[in-house]
Amino acid sequence: MHRRRQGDASARRRRDAAAPDRRAAGPPARSVPPGPRRRRGGAALPDGLETVVGARGHRFSGGEQQRLAVARTLLHDPKVLVLDEATSALDNTTERALQQALDHLCAGRTTLTIAHRLSRVAGADQVAVLEAGRVVELGTPAELLARDGAYAALAA
Repeated sequence: MHRRRQGDASARRRRDAAAPDRRAAGPPARSVPPGPRRRRGGAALPDGLETVVGARGHRFSGGEQQRLAVARTLLHDPKVLVLDEATSALDNTTERALQQALDHLCAGRTTLTIAHRLSRVAGADQVAVLEAGRVVELGTPAELLARDGAYAALAA
């Protein structure tokens, strides 16, 4: 049995950079519109979107981790997108910029957004309000506000 030697990470990156990108097969990804940009100066990510995040990787703030996760997800151009508190660690200015980009990119695809901030679901086609794991209200944001129920109480 022949075992291929893995080599160090930098050698692997050089090898991968020289080889054609096997992950690029399939339909081309949508372009990411301007909006969620890095605000800090300095060089780009050491390994681009392949930069390892976490204890053994590059150290990012919570907001930077969220922006990087969203960017990585959007490069896959999924038909169904699940956003679970996608903007929870962002300041208001960055959240607005990212929300505008997400709204543009969510058009034409099924998107399930899990959020505590009502601003994140204000433009949704349908909103399901959950309490204790059960759906207590379902409708458009305008319908739910008019009902003066759980959603309206959250908005107050």
